[in-house]
Amino acid sequence: MGDSYDEECDYLFKAVMIGDSAVGKSNLLSRFARDEFRLDSKPTIGVEFAYRNIRVGDKLIKAQIWDTAGQERYAYRFRAITSSYYRGALGALLVYDITRRATFENTKKWLRELREFCSSCMAIVLVGNKSDLTHSREVNEEEGKILAETEGLYFMETSAMQNLNVEDAFLQMINQIHQTTIQKSLCAKMNDKTATSNCNNLGGGKEIINIDHEVTATKQSSCCYK
Repeated sequence: MGDSYDEECDYLFKAVMIGDSAVGKSNLLSRFARDEFRLDSKPTIGVEFAYRNIRVGDKLIKAQIWDTAGQERYAYRFRAITSSYYRGALGALLVYDITRRATFENTKKWLRELREFCSSCMAIVLVGNKSDLTHSREVNEEEGKILAETEGLYFMETSAMQNLNVEDAFLQMINQIHQTTIQKSLCAKMNDKTATSNCNNLGGGKEIINIDHEVTATKQSSCCYK
């Protein structure tokens, strides 16, 4: 598990969980945050959240994960509240139930809503939950992979009950948020350096820009990337 709640963190990352009711969002969150699973888990009404501290390299990240209502009647009633929580989110777990095809088909609706309220730079992981119920499967793993590839998402199948890939799904999202944050920071530094260089180098001088070692060597054409 992560570091203690009270330990001072380097970053605070906000993320949301979305998807239809009863796909297992609350159990995924409780498994990740507290290593708990409840068969009698009740539907989320409005919005709930949990924290967990994660260490990425030498940085301590406090992940603030919001669990939103999936039931249409609750989602409509709390839509104004829920949409306000979307704002500022840097990542999302978009969850469907592999034993209910309708929940998979509805992911496009949730994705549209997510992109309406959130930044286009956010890290999104498509999660096919309840992978332990193979005998009741209605959505093949390949279908999830194809949708994720088409929409530019990350993908993983999980089982909150068996604690399968739950940690990996959240860490995938958190790591990608961290990488995007570093990339944006680098772009801002380079822009500042360029502006200073343009002012100072009118006489033809040159300035060397040092790139932080923690930034990956992979070149990106933009500060916002998947």
